[in-house]
Amino acid sequence: MFENFDIIRFILTIPALLLTLTIHEYAHGYAAMKLGDPTARNLGRLTLNPLKHLDPLGALCMLFFHFGWAKPVPINARYFKNPRKDMALTALAGPTSNVILAFIGVILLCVFQNIFNAFPPNSEFIYNIYDLTFVFFSIFISLNASFAIFNMLPVPPLDGSRFFYVFLPSKWYFGIMKYERYIMLAMFLLIWGGAFDIILGTLAQNLISLMFKAVRIVPFFR
Repeated sequence: MFENFDIIRFILTIPALLLTLTIHEYAHGYAAMKLGDPTARNLGRLTLNPLKHLDPLGALCMLFFHFGWAKPVPINARYFKNPRKDMALTALAGPTSNVILAFIGVILLCVFQNIFNAFPPNSEFIYNIYDLTFVFFSIFISLNASFAIFNMLPVPPLDGSRFFYVFLPSKWYFGIMKYERYIMLAMFLLIWGGAFDIILGTLAQNLISLMFKAVRIVPFFR
């Protein structure tokens, strides 16, 4: 076992976080492009380069407070045939990508557990490699599940607001979006105070548990 486990965990969180945020924003840009909006592509944001999507403050918040954000991919709804519906689909693409990443992480972790069981470590070095791999996949799964759940909150400017508000009358929708900045500030304060810790944590853990159950239906992973 590592003596400085917290430091090791912090270091492993960085690549997991970069991948989580990058794929999330790329998914928004890709969905928008498929629906007719080339803005992200034209501005060089349809890329898997994490530096193009990184918001330093949002990334630090993710590292230290377990909630945060990336630099939003620019979307121009005027290119969409059905702006509200297509904006909702574009918003949904981000959290969906994180659910898929979490599920891939669960599959890879189960594969690795089988390898661990079939070939037990015969040295401290091999055990440490196994341990690091387990920790990385655990962080990766948790980050993606949590990020997906967090972003589906129906609160501006999170993705959930773009998805759920498509069902509201236009007058209500634009009336709410006028106060987007103030609503986001209020939500920040609530999150900072831990108001959503239990419910978001429970939802993320339930999602992860469901994924493990789904994967273990396959005989190879039992």
